[in-house]
Amino acid sequence: MSFTKLSLSAFAIFLSACASNPAVGRSETAKGEAAKSDAVAVAGAPMTKERQAKVTPSAALQLLQDGNNRFLSGKMAKRDLREQVKVTGHGQFPFASVVSCIDSRAAPEVIFDQGVGDVFTARVAGNVVTKDILGSLEYASKVAGSRLIVVVGHTHCGAIKGICDNVKMGNLTDLLEKLRPARDAVPADGTPRNSQNHHFVDQVAEMNVQKQVRQLLDESPILRGLVNEGKLKVVGAMLDVETGKVQFLEDHAAQDKVAGKDLLHL
Repeated sequence: MSFTKLSLSAFAIFLSACASNPAVGRSETAKGEAAKSDAVAVAGAPMTKERQAKVTPSAALQLLQDGNNRFLSGKMAKRDLREQVKVTGHGQFPFASVVSCIDSRAAPEVIFDQGVGDVFTARVAGNVVTKDILGSLEYASKVAGSRLIVVVGHTHCGAIKGICDNVKMGNLTDLLEKLRPARDAVPADGTPRNSQNHHFVDQVAEMNVQKQVRQLLDESPILRGLVNEGKLKVVGAMLDVETGKVQFLEDHAAQDKVAGKDLLHL
């Protein structure tokens, strides 16, 4: 048999295999796109007890990262919100808890592309962890099974600007004082330390996120215990309100501190 005939025979066998198995010869790009489509379809499904049980702390973080990527791309998961209301009406099983600012641009369900019953949310100016919020997070994690806590700060934060300018205004004054440790912890670099310095404001906002993460771990034996058991992950994040992108700040120092290592406090 000639080389040409052999080559043609081999090619014919290959074509036959492709016809009987459509996956053969399929491009990696096509496979990747199909996988993404499947992931989006799953993301739009209601969070049930069975689904929650399969979510690990790291997987919960990935779900929020994937959701923010969908939000940025404009390809949000398709959801039947009325159906989700029916499914979750007699029980909720959120996979994550989010502490965020009251800022109208920072709604967790929107920036993370989540539906009814997917996440617990606690919102207060400056995303500070108060005793009330701490107790709520303990319930969410210990009782309701949430696998992840994310403290989300954001750029151009009005509350942060307030403490940078030493604003005093009614009941807001006490709240802003909770942000002072973050402001004071940002090293001086010779630039103005007020709200006109946008870089300084964002530095304080990120420092505040790190401090809130450590505070909730310091003040809650329940949450520390869940982290040590591998049942919970606690991280910080910063939202860029100009783009909608969320940058996760996995605070390895805070996690190590929970594990009992000697670390410097911020």
